[in-house]
Amino acid sequence: MPFTPGPLTQIHCRGLLFDLDGVLVDSTPAVERVWGAWAAEHGFDPHEIVRRAHGRPSLATLRELLPNGNPEKENLEVERREIADLEGVVPLPGVLDLLRQLPAGHWTIVTSCTRPLALVRIQAAGLPLPKVLISSQDVTQGKPSPEPYLKGATSLGFEASDCLVVEDAPAGIRAGQAAGARVLALRTTEKDDQVLRAAGANWIVDDCSAISAEQKDGRIILTL
Repeated sequence: MPFTPGPLTQIHCRGLLFDLDGVLVDSTPAVERVWGAWAAEHGFDPHEIVRRAHGRPSLATLRELLPNGNPEKENLEVERREIADLEGVVPLPGVLDLLRQLPAGHWTIVTSCTRPLALVRIQAAGLPLPKVLISSQDVTQGKPSPEPYLKGATSLGFEASDCLVVEDAPAGIRAGQAAGARVLALRTTEKDDQVLRAAGANWIVDDCSAISAEQKDGRIILTL
């Protein structure tokens, strides 16, 4: 059963697979501005569209919304707006300290963003760039498919079952579980623990400030 960990809960793994938006970077205000404006322009409910878009490749969302339109064209426009809007894009609590504690080659970012958008947000937030980055352009099926996290684990040279996925969105949690990884969920975006548990979260904490890491015998020990 998933649970909110008490003091000194420890997780042993070889690799960490981080989602980007809502896990490492606070881009929620920018996402809400861009998608909210796009929704209003196209006659959709902004709140509903922002909710549906979170944690998934934008093109997948647009294909659902515009079955008879031109989702590829709209996706380029949404991406252009997101790249241009970096106001308030900052690292979330505890992120910089946690990443400094992790050995290079044992963590990566698995994001539903395109590579250009991910790189812009990583730079804006002042995060270190991992050796490997898995974006929506590196997979054929985005989250909640397991493909992104399977590819992330493979890129590090590990089995997904020996990795911990860190996520904030139900679609990403389901992707991690489907890949065979364990999943630590953050309350940074979805505040309802029941929703996070229903998606398959093994543990739930507020944000990365609740996590510390050390390396021992080639493995990573996380303390929550």
